[in-house]
Amino acid sequence: MKLIDNIAGFNAIAGAVLSVGKYRKTIDAAREAGDFDKEREEIVKATNEWGSKVVKYFEADVNIINPENMPDHGPVVYICNHQSYADILTFFYVLRKHQASFIAKDALKKIPLFGSWVTKTRGIYIHRGDARASLQTINQGVEYLKQGFSLIIFPEGTRSRSSEMADFKPGSFKLATKARVPIVPVTINGGYKTFEEHGVMTKGAHIDFMVHPAIETAGMSRQELADLPEKVEAIVRGGLEDILAGKYAKTE
Repeated sequence: MKLIDNIAGFNAIAGAVLSVGKYRKTIDAAREAGDFDKEREEIVKATNEWGSKVVKYFEADVNIINPENMPDHGPVVYICNHQSYADILTFFYVLRKHQASFIAKDALKKIPLFGSWVTKTRGIYIHRGDARASLQTINQGVEYLKQGFSLIIFPEGTRSRSSEMADFKPGSFKLATKARVPIVPVTINGGYKTFEEHGVMTKGAHIDFMVHPAIETAGMSRQELADLPEKVEAIVRGGLEDILAGKYAKTE
């Protein structure tokens, strides 16, 4: 029964992906020419249009908290808690000034349409349980960052499917510290209500998207680098606690 209930939502998401197919050629052309600025420009057009269409279809109310902390350009690494599949599309909806893609588990590669767009937007697949493959993923991510492409990381490693938050895995922070790019902590809450809460795609979710001040990693001491994962986790977790406490609730 749930499959039938989700058909309209799946069709809407697929339609949004198909609608941004017009950017494939311009992204490919820029990449082949080595024009990274143009490639980033075309990627952000595609991802923002994709995210905006899905957010509109699901009638999601996205509350951007502290938008002044959003960087105007990359490369940066966004580090965020992870509640739902909707988190990615919320990022794409919010990010309108510069490109960012994400590191995804390799199982998502099998999803029609969506899977190919991950690599098209400079996203990376990670093979869990394979140390050598994970190292290759980090090295590829570092190379992307050095070329000016931004990445989104969810260090919990999986969706919480709720407003709870698991501990961060510190290994993912190596991307930012090796490339010496800023980290932008982000706290997100509410996306799980679009699907994970009941297993049925639901409209009208309220999603809070909190942007914290960037943390410069260049010039950090060895001890500061060691303390970084705990520091960022505390920032993101503190933001979630504030959101759940109603500190940033919208007022009419």
